[in-house]
This record gives sequence, C-alpha cells and structure tokens, in this order.
Amino acid sequence: MRITFVIPWANLSGGVRVITIYAERLKRRGHTVQVLSSLRREKIPVRHGLKSLVLGRGWPKARPEPSYLHGINVEHRILQPIRQPGDVDFPDADVVVASFWNTAYHTRDLPPAKGAKAIFIQNYEVENGKSNPKLDATWRMPMHKILISQWLVELAHQKFGDAAVSHVPNSVDMEQFYASPRSKQPVPTVGFLYSKSWLKGCSTSLAALKRIAAAMPSLRVVCFGAHQPTFRLPLPANAEFHLQPPQDRLKDLYAQCDVWLCGSCREGFHLPPLEAMACRCPVVSTRVGGPMDTIKEGVNGHLVDVGDEAGLADRVLRVLRLPEADWARMSESAYQTATRYTWDEATGLFEKALELAIQRNRRGELKDEGMLRA
Repeated sequence: MRITFVIPWANLSGGVRVITIYAERLKRRGHTVQVLSSLRREKIPVRHGLKSLVLGRGWPKARPEPSYLHGINVEHRILQPIRQPGDVDFPDADVVVASFWNTAYHTRDLPPAKGAKAIFIQNYEVENGKSNPKLDATWRMPMHKILISQWLVELAHQKFGDAAVSHVPNSVDMEQFYASPRSKQPVPTVGFLYSKSWLKGCSTSLAALKRIAAAMPSLRVVCFGAHQPTFRLPLPANAEFHLQPPQDRLKDLYAQCDVWLCGSCREGFHLPPLEAMACRCPVVSTRVGGPMDTIKEGVNGHLVDVGDEAGLADRVLRVLRLPEADWARMSESAYQTATRYTWDEATGLFEKALELAIQRNRRGELKDEGMLRA
C-alpha cells in the first residue's frame, strides 16, 4: 500500500511517537510510507533572547522542535513556512490517515487520487463538562476510524453512532522495555511522568505524592518529562527528574520503581504505564485510557477515579507496603500483562484497518452525505 500520515507538527509527544512506530514498521513490511507535517519551531524564552541581544549576538534563531520523526528511515515532508497543506502537497496514495482532529478537515476534502480517508484517533481531547463542536464534527466525517483503546471504541458507537471502527491498541517493545525478575527497592520508590498538560493530571499525581511522603518519609520519586518542571507544578524535594531521557534509558528508570503512578485526567491510551509493566513495575492509575484495558484490580495494580488523589496515595502505599513475596507476584503479573501487547501484532491490526478503509471506500461507505463543512 501507499500510505500517507498527516500530523499537525512533529514533536516528542506520545501520539507522534506511536505514528513514528507504525510508519517505520509499515515501511519494513514493504509499504510506501510518507509523513506530512507543518513546521513548528521551539519558542525562544524572552530572557534568553534579551541576553543574546545584550551580548551583541542578535535574537537567536528558533530551531525546529525535537521530534521522534527526526532521522528515521521514512520520508517526512515538512511544510515551510507553516501552513495548512493543500492538494498539491499530498502524494497519490491508496490511503491517507489524518492523525489529529484538526488535520481531518483538509484530509477529508482531498481528491480520490490521494487515497481512501482514515482517521487515527488517539484521544478525545475535551475537558469534562466542556464541548468542542469542531472536534465532534471530525468524529462524524466519512473516514474510517482507527481507535487505540476500548473506551474510544465505545465513545464512537454510543456518542457518534459508528460501530464500523477498527480497534488497534497501543503496545510495547519488549526488546526495548524489559527487566529481569527483581525485588523491591531498598528505598521505597515511585515513578511518574511529569507534564504541564492538564490531560496528564500532574497536579493530582503531585498531591498524591505529598500524601504518600507524609506517611512514608523515606520515599524516593523518579520522574521524566519532555520539559523542565515549572514553578506552578514544583517537584517534591525527594524527586529525581530526567529531561527527555534517551529511549534506551527509560527501561532503567522504570526498573528503579516499586510502583508507577498515573494521575491522568484523560488519556487515549498512555504508554508509560504499559512500559512500566514490561519492566516488572505494578501500576496505580486513574481510570483512563489504556490502564482501564490493562490493569486488573489488585493483580497487576490498582485503579481509582479521576482526580482521587487520596485514593491514588492509598493504593500506592498498599503496593509499597506489600510483603516481598506478594509484591513479586504483582510485579510478575504486570510483566505478563505487557507481553500480551506487541508492536508486531499491533502493526498487523493497523494494516488490516487500512485495508478495510480502502475496501469501505471502494464500496462507497465513506461518502460525505451533505455534512456541514467547517
């Protein structure tokens, strides 16, 4: 197949990471793959710019934002200057995949030669109680939906009346993420992902960690993130932060933890909990995305309601206080869960989803029936 992925911009987000994985693996399977994105540059902090001016160096030039797509063996076309892509920017293909709701609008209107239309949906990015009519409109577009978790499949059916979707769960590379059977750490250790995005619920995780540390003063915290911590979300004094750690270092960070904490408010899937499981780390999470599909209560971790910082703290303390043998059983269960999710199997499911999009297009099932254009 000739496959085109369309993304808003290339960066170090989890969504771009997943697309990068599929793009590489699909190419290795013999498909022709191209990724199309707009250019977004890193912002220059005002204080750095002013310092450069004072030193007579002029305002520093902005650099392209770091990205998982950088240096991979897949054609990646970046539109410069930043703009919405037009028909001429897209190669002729068998299928074109919008990867974010705002890329669906121009993908929808491409001529037939650019391929059957599909949309790879990795989340439903609205805060509880709010609405986004433009986002909802993309769910009703005549595109074949590829969804990464069961709650998104149910949302497509129940809210948008579409049951003809493909479920392709995110997975884990067991060659990259692994750990030998191990014991609990000498110092109780909790890991989590640091992020400024409200989706990741970092404020909830930090509030839970404060409660945990009050009950267990010796607590050690290990975390990583794509950006430096801010004064609005300060890390506790016992936290060890890693900025954009190399991919081959992540397994070592996960394997240092007795439990992985996820306080997210909303996730499509969220890879870190499953990667932590692959490194034999039990997970305590809010009921979001992938954790709802992968965590079996009390077996490989625990689930609590979104925003329940007290519940998160209680369940983390339960795991940390487990006798060694009980913790080892939970650690092994976490590992066994991860082994059931492989990128090879997921890529096979993704292939079938793209083939289905092409078949549905040929049968005339993906036609716009007068839907309001945005």
